[in-house]
Amino acid sequence: MKEYNITIVATNNPKIIKLEANHFLVKGNYEYKNIDEAKNSPLAQQLFYLPFIKTVYIASNFIALERFDIVDWQDVKDDVAQQLVEYLNAGEPIVNEDQDLKKQPVSVYAEVTPNPAVMKFVCNKRIVPAVFEFKSIDEAKESPLAKALFHFPFVKEVFFDENYVSVTKYEVADWEEINMQLREFIRDFLGDGKEVVSAEAIQKTKETVTENNTQSQYDDTSKQIIDILEEYVKPAVASDGGNIMFQSYEEASGTVSVILQGACSGCPSSTFTLKNGIETMLKNMMGDKVREVVALNG
Repeated sequence: MKEYNITIVATNNPKIIKLEANHFLVKGNYEYKNIDEAKNSPLAQQLFYLPFIKTVYIASNFIALERFDIVDWQDVKDDVAQQLVEYLNAGEPIVNEDQDLKKQPVSVYAEVTPNPAVMKFVCNKRIVPAVFEFKSIDEAKESPLAKALFHFPFVKEVFFDENYVSVTKYEVADWEEINMQLREFIRDFLGDGKEVVSAEAIQKTKETVTENNTQSQYDDTSKQIIDILEEYVKPAVASDGGNIMFQSYEEASGTVSVILQGACSGCPSSTFTLKNGIETMLKNMMGDKVREVVALNG
């Protein structure tokens, strides 16, 4: 029988610790927000009996835990690591993957976007916990699905968010010719239970997002702009298969710089949306503080 050891690894987020095992734990990656979601993971269920556990994330050879504010990891991390070692060395199940990895019924439908070069493929399940954008196969090393899609000669860029894939094509192909092929490929890939993005990439993205959200690097005006973009703009942009990210605010010129991703990047109508939609909204809500909104990548 394997003997497990656990190494405690700090992360950029003080609320999250990473517990690395010296042996492989699971094939897939799993995230649980509560004990009801953890029906297929006896280990996660066990961890949720600890009153300070908020989220359990299990992947490859590590377990990441997010805590509530009622404790500090410094006070409990050693006890948690010891409990985990005892659980693993007792041969108890981690995740019941046999059932989870069976071919799952997945439906995918294609949805047009304002960008004629981009098609949005919407799934009936959540495929990623955060936004991922890949502009080449070299950038897609940590995404098996994106890497596979780049093997189609007409695929130019790939974008993931929550429950959909936005694919940007080259002009060499028409959507009428490739739409069905891509839709069936994505459906079969997800139905086989294959990994969309690696666990390591997901963890790094989560830590970066959390770090950015907790940093006090933004002034009050920038924070207000970010809140407006998050509440009023992002949902509409996501419905079109894209994403918008705040980049910077220059007080002297009143200029807000944003980054457009997915279907919004390079979209012929993005300039109209930027000026007549987002810029007008920010001007109305922020007054003289905002005079112009510019996109750094189209």
